[in-house]
Amino acid sequence: MNAARFREGMAVGSGLAMAAFALAVSFGALSQTQDWGTVAPIVCSVIVFSGSAQFALLATLGAGGGVVTAVAAAALINSRFLPMGIAVAGDLRGGPVRRSLEGQTVVDGSWVAAHRGGGRFDRDLLLGATAVQWPAWIGGTVVGVVLAPDADLLHTLGLDVLTPAFFVALLLDEVRKERANRAAAVLGAVVAGVLVIFLPTGPALIGSASAALIALFVPRKQSGSGAGTPAEAEPEDVAEAEAETGSAETDSAETEDAAR
Repeated sequence: MNAARFREGMAVGSGLAMAAFALAVSFGALSQTQDWGTVAPIVCSVIVFSGSAQFALLATLGAGGGVVTAVAAAALINSRFLPMGIAVAGDLRGGPVRRSLEGQTVVDGSWVAAHRGGGRFDRDLLLGATAVQWPAWIGGTVVGVVLAPDADLLHTLGLDVLTPAFFVALLLDEVRKERANRAAAVLGAVVAGVLVIFLPTGPALIGSASAALIALFVPRKQSGSGAGTPAEAEPEDVAEAEAETGSAETDSAETEDAAR
């Protein structure tokens, strides 16, 4: 592991963790208004670790929906992690167990921060960014459950804009990295704007994710060898390649001297 990149990820994750903590306090407080008890919301945050899905659980159960309906709503929202996980899979390391564990660090903020463009991800930065956010999310839930502040506190303080502002920031960062992403962003906004006229906000936003399919029609630059350009390679990979090349040249020179 590249310790410097991991620390950089922790620095990036620190800002995201502050927002996560505040939202988790709200989740913990809201869970108490629905009689979730002390253990259930904390366990939910440990296992699910997804604000949008957990708030969907609260909203569905609070509206009188059953457990199956609530879980289905949360699963539908979290389905975005399937393509995100597939995208980052090639940059994870180890066997199936280790890769599956590393895959648990794929959360929205970390995933976007770790994206280097061209479909490649900085694994160490991804791990570092999530390593800060996960305990912040759990800690915020504990605070919300134990102190049980007014569930409308975040709205009163204006902190309820954190989630939309957070996703807008992620979107702008991703669009800035690659020009090809701008078409998907504009198309997604148009699809969401049309669907929200006929559907509730949640399904409309999920439907807008179909704009990502535009990537199937965007040609990718391929190098002659198919292994990527030197600029796309990891610095340590380049160093290893150069070392191997130097070693090969030395062995070739020694062989020629021996032949003489």
